[in-house]
Amino acid sequence: MNRIEADVVVVGAGIAGLVTALRLAEQGVNAAVLEQGSQDKYPCNTRMAGGAFHVAHRDVADDPKVIRDAIVDRMGDSVRDDVVDALSGDIGEATQWLKKKGVRFIKVGHESYRKHTLAPPIATKGRNYWEGRGGDVMLRTLAVELEKAGGRILRGTRAKHLVIQNGACAGLLAEQVSGPLEIATRAVVICDGGFHSNLDLLREFISPAPEKLMQRNACTGNGDGLRMAREAGAQLTGLDRFYGHVLAQEAMTNDDLWPFPMMDLVCAAGVVVDAAAKRFMDEGLGGVTMANAIARQADPLGATVIFDAAIWSGPGREYLIPANPTLVTNGGTLHAARDLRSLAARVGLPAEALEQTVSNYNAAVDAAATESLTPRRSARSYKPWPIRQAPFHAVKLCAGITYTMGGIAVDAAARVLTPSNEPLTGVYAAGCAAGGVEGGTLEQVAYVGGLTRSTVFALRAANDILKLVTA
Repeated sequence: MNRIEADVVVVGAGIAGLVTALRLAEQGVNAAVLEQGSQDKYPCNTRMAGGAFHVAHRDVADDPKVIRDAIVDRMGDSVRDDVVDALSGDIGEATQWLKKKGVRFIKVGHESYRKHTLAPPIATKGRNYWEGRGGDVMLRTLAVELEKAGGRILRGTRAKHLVIQNGACAGLLAEQVSGPLEIATRAVVICDGGFHSNLDLLREFISPAPEKLMQRNACTGNGDGLRMAREAGAQLTGLDRFYGHVLAQEAMTNDDLWPFPMMDLVCAAGVVVDAAAKRFMDEGLGGVTMANAIARQADPLGATVIFDAAIWSGPGREYLIPANPTLVTNGGTLHAARDLRSLAARVGLPAEALEQTVSNYNAAVDAAATESLTPRRSARSYKPWPIRQAPFHAVKLCAGITYTMGGIAVDAAARVLTPSNEPLTGVYAAGCAAGGVEGGTLEQVAYVGGLTRSTVFALRAANDILKLVTA
């Protein structure tokens, strides 16, 4: 077995891992990053990200109180106060830190939360929409800075087990092509992105049929960090929620239909039904909550969105990469018919049930009483549109999972907590491997922002480790 030493070992070379390691290395700490990918442009979610830096859709330069209120509005009491204070209070300075390291931002689109978007922005078409852009450029920039500061990335190295002695971190066991690797270290930071690609863990926590979810990600979230932390006695939290979007079902077999176009805005304007043509969720809660609701169905591929020409020409054309016309131009199927009965026949739904569902929905929209529907249809965030203007449309759906929101419980310093809320000495977690930062509840899943929370808690982990290794 090969053996090496490092002051700190960071698991995963996405934004959280590289930020942690760079912050430590520039302070003279011997930091080693383990990255399971062996290629230069190793796949990870950061590299493929859309690139908007925001917190709960608030610009990172907004007043910390405004950002804090936005987080609490989404998360309620499902997040620790110290974690909220850390994220809202640090994100402005954390973004400036990235800029000083050479990471560039620009404004994209009219939405305020896109004022800080990684530059250059992602392409609006093509399977390699990310290459040479946004997250890809940022990772390469941070990697260069890390090597300049004396840090190192061990590619083709997969973490396997934490070594805990007397309640504190003493090392980590890993696997390389050449064989096992043992690393003696005083601290480990788990930044491997969560468990979104581990079907066993997804089946345990997210969906009864995870193979029917679309992996809207880099397919690298194997859950190694979660497993290691679990073995070491860490507390886990919020494991039943994920960040993702609603996609056309054909994305399962057509790579041109993921990660865009998202069907979220079309679904939020119309109705989403199951195989019995019945509504089964609140479409007004938005795409992330809808994707989670679809994933929890016994058959996650049984959902269909029903809408009309007005919705297709309205909400269907919104967003930077809109469903209309991207769905069709990229090879997807937009079912169309002059009436609902014919539409039902085209997509295999019971006609009478579909007509009744749409009739009940339209009546509630006319009376501004969609909250009284079963299930309720809220109107606070997304306007419910009537479905009356032919041609009527349907698109078969699937849930696209980008990353898991839950994971290893941490405090404001990114220290991993035990079930008694005590820190596990020398063990940290940041990025999407850490839980309790976003997720909300199953009823309304709260998206806060993967890139920003990764940056803030990576820096906080590094700053706390500095005290540990210099003591």
